[in-house]
Amino acid sequence: MGKAQRGSRRRRVRKPSMDQQKFRGVFVILPTPFDARGNLDEEGLERVVSFSIECGAHGVVSPANASEASYLSDAERKRVVEITAKATAGRVPFVAGVTASCARLAVELTRQAADAGADMVLAMPPFVQRASDGEIREYFRMIGEASPLPVCIQNYQGPGGTPMKADFMADMLDKLEGVDYVKEETDFPGPMVSALREIAGSSLKGVMGGKAGRHLLDEYRRGVCGTMPACEVADLHARLWNELEAGKADAARDTYTRLLPLLLFETSYGVAVYKEVLRRRGVIKSAYHRQAGGRHLDAGARDELSAILAALEPMMSPEYPLVG
Repeated sequence: MGKAQRGSRRRRVRKPSMDQQKFRGVFVILPTPFDARGNLDEEGLERVVSFSIECGAHGVVSPANASEASYLSDAERKRVVEITAKATAGRVPFVAGVTASCARLAVELTRQAADAGADMVLAMPPFVQRASDGEIREYFRMIGEASPLPVCIQNYQGPGGTPMKADFMADMLDKLEGVDYVKEETDFPGPMVSALREIAGSSLKGVMGGKAGRHLLDEYRRGVCGTMPACEVADLHARLWNELEAGKADAARDTYTRLLPLLLFETSYGVAVYKEVLRRRGVIKSAYHRQAGGRHLDAGARDELSAILAALEPMMSPEYPLVG
């Protein structure tokens, strides 16, 4: 039996029918801006939200991996959600990241996100120590029952992630209240998207791509409902998605080909690139990041980034040109 057949056995409160078009398109992840001393830059975060929306993003996500979520205090995470929810209200949907080390903490974050006005929550399985399948299932069950918001499972291959098989996620989508979406970013995202859609059927409301959109053309053909890249070139990601939606395959291929050098460069430097591009576009004042273990941009990397961005600048929104 699927979710619809299990209403008598499980809590069936709260869930209004969700318009699946609400969660379609480019949902950019917001890096968390800090000032030069490493303190949370609240005004900078508001500017990042406005930049993303004005560049055409269909939704925003925070705090997640690209937001340095693991490097925020509990109070900072809550504040980031509050600021983002207020800044997006009535403009675009907001997906709040609620990944935590255990179900109890994820539930608390989920309730905070719902109270703040988020539209969806996104969670990886518990991190620090890898959870068992039973613990992962209970974790997502508790998140799904903690609020009226739909839940997106983040299937992530990188640090802190716990890659899951398609049939395991499909079973959770079928049986757990509110668990309706997946963000897929393991090593072979295209085949995983196809497998999820085939196995989960109508229990799956949509799959979002990840990995900065590096596989979007393949994922789109396989039926993703959107993608979740970082936001520093939200205008270019939105342009690519809109071309795909309009059936402009050649234009989309051209945009993708021109965007790819930046997306590949990001794989080496991550958050340092996201923030440096936002700084150069005049959105934030400082590219300071807290993430440990990453690579800083040395002189050679900065020169390469400059060359990549110079090639992309003609495609950027004229309201946010390169200024530094």
